[in-house]
Amino acid sequence: MKHGFQKTLADRVEILGAGVHSAAPARIVIHPADADHGIVFLRAGTIDGADCMIDANWRNIRQTALCTVIGDRTGTTIATIEHLMAALSGLCVDNALIEIDGPEAPILDGSAAQFVDAIEQVGLITQARRRKFLRVLKSIYVEHSRSRAELKPCDRGFHVDVEIDFEASTIGRQRCAFDVDPPTFRKEIAKARTFGFVGDVKKLWAAGFALGSSLENSVAIDGDRVLNPEGLRFRDEFVRHKALDAIGDLALAGAPILGAYHAHRPGHSLNAAVLSALFADRSNYEVIEGAPRRVARAGAAVGQVAAAFAANAD
Repeated sequence: MKHGFQKTLADRVEILGAGVHSAAPARIVIHPADADHGIVFLRAGTIDGADCMIDANWRNIRQTALCTVIGDRTGTTIATIEHLMAALSGLCVDNALIEIDGPEAPILDGSAAQFVDAIEQVGLITQARRRKFLRVLKSIYVEHSRSRAELKPCDRGFHVDVEIDFEASTIGRQRCAFDVDPPTFRKEIAKARTFGFVGDVKKLWAAGFALGSSLENSVAIDGDRVLNPEGLRFRDEFVRHKALDAIGDLALAGAPILGAYHAHRPGHSLNAAVLSALFADRSNYEVIEGAPRRVARAGAAVGQVAAAFAANAD
């Protein structure tokens, strides 16, 4: 494929599943789209029968508690889009129309792997228009409670550096850093699953979350044990999933980011706050067309673990 040109799917793909929070069934169809179309969701099957188009854009973020929710002015929303957005961003898909007939994207196995597999089954095609990149010109810093993040200029494409710190010995303190490109995303990030603590489940249920959570779509932690019989996919799967979430959330910038994202104890709210801070001042960034002078090196990835723990999970 030509470097620096837009891409879309070669054919449509269909994905079926249920939401991790709502437990509602959903059918997603990812359609190819014309150049400069961007990533747009088509929410079908609403109560009043009207279809709604919602751009995958930070301005449309409506909620960031435990997942990222986008919506329009009518109140129609689509929840838990971050794993699908990470797959599209990680594979450098610029244009797609995502048709969904439920209120929440299916969780599948809790990672982005099945989205990646579905897209790669049909493949990508290069379009005749150059990619538009969002180059970070000035450092953006956001801090909230014990969490903090910085988005700063970077001359090698899109770089993520994420650190987490949990009291649970199963997780502990972990860090991973990647130059994000399709081979790296596919091999090192896409398969990392979401995770949660058994002790929090009743509270989440009472709040209307995690109604569809199970060992088939989440890594469950109980004290110092990972309950999933298959164990972890990576020794540091927890922090890799946080990197996956960050990639998906930052894909709502509306264009591929040329910059380095460093985050300590990140979550969806922090990721969204960084985008808001970035776009608060036009001098923070510039939009360029075509391939950047330097791009992320294929396979350039480093995973680091800052503390010992029993198994891999997210």
